[in-house]
Amino acid sequence: MKTAIVHYWLIGMRGGEKVLSALLDIFPDADIFTHVYDLKAVSEKIANHNVYTSFIQDLPFSKRLYQNYLPLMPLALEQFDLRDYDLVISSESGPAKGVLTRPDALHICYCHTPMRYLWDMYHDYKKQAGPLKRLAMTPLLHYMRMWDLASAQRVDHFIANSNYVASRIRKYYRQNATVIYPPVAVDEFYSSDEPKDFYLMVGQLVGYKRADLAVRAFNRMGKRLVVIGDGEQLSMLQKIAKKNIVLMGKQPFEVIKKHFARCRALIFPGMEDFGIVPVEAMASGRPVIAYGRGGALETIVEGETGLFFREQSEVSIIEAVEEFEKTKSNITSEACRNQAKTFDLDRFTEEIKEFVLSACEKIA
Repeated sequence: MKTAIVHYWLIGMRGGEKVLSALLDIFPDADIFTHVYDLKAVSEKIANHNVYTSFIQDLPFSKRLYQNYLPLMPLALEQFDLRDYDLVISSESGPAKGVLTRPDALHICYCHTPMRYLWDMYHDYKKQAGPLKRLAMTPLLHYMRMWDLASAQRVDHFIANSNYVASRIRKYYRQNATVIYPPVAVDEFYSSDEPKDFYLMVGQLVGYKRADLAVRAFNRMGKRLVVIGDGEQLSMLQKIAKKNIVLMGKQPFEVIKKHFARCRALIFPGMEDFGIVPVEAMASGRPVIAYGRGGALETIVEGETGLFFREQSEVSIIEAVEEFEKTKSNITSEACRNQAKTFDLDRFTEEIKEFVLSACEKIA
């Protein structure tokens, strides 16, 4: 079947783009459609495919301010001409599933998350916005919510990246979803027999990931924390971090892998829909100290590959770190890596192939 993959935007290589890369291995002749594309920011595998962009690509500063064009994305998606495609896979985190397909085409949506800023985290985003932006958000996101619900009806089958996301799809779209966890390239990571005396946090520095909590907690403890990542909170974190905190900013994959292998444990204070970073840490043989909600509950085995803290607070993080240092001998590198292997690339490939084949047989 002639296949199109619709991805929300291609301006970096984060978890969603790693899923896209795995889908391209399964469908090597697929064409890619996206709102905004930065050739320099994606992998060679993605760059070697035909990538078609929306009119948003040509708007001012689109590669940097793409999220400001969110209200135009429903219109932009509907301008893609997908009449030649038998199979359409939308990769949804920002708007992607709203494309128009042939009546006899099969449309499968791999949903990383229903858009947080439209649904459960709307009030958090609104509270953090400036006065003018907050004034505009109220009517615009109301319109976006109506479109998002309507566009969900254009999908033939939903795949969720976790049970947590599947429950949100049921809540907001009133649709059932099959859970297929994202792929993790476990074999690309390695472990170290002698971890160094530092804890690690890796990820985009945006509000919901709560790097500020981790930094404040480690400020109080005086323990070493290395933070790898870039984002809107970086300048604020630089102002509050004490000397025991190292803010490295954005780093290449090799540097990240090295720090995964050598840290005492990964600190994961945000609530994620799946959270690929904890699995990558476990693939490096390192335990995870995570907020006990969302996708982390599906990837981390408490007491065997990590520990949970129950509140997003400095005190709760401190208590969890102290508990970890008392009981860390119960967590082995082997157990962490074995748990990570349950999310490997081969498993994802097999489950996606089986799902698509079954969906095709139902419409044959």
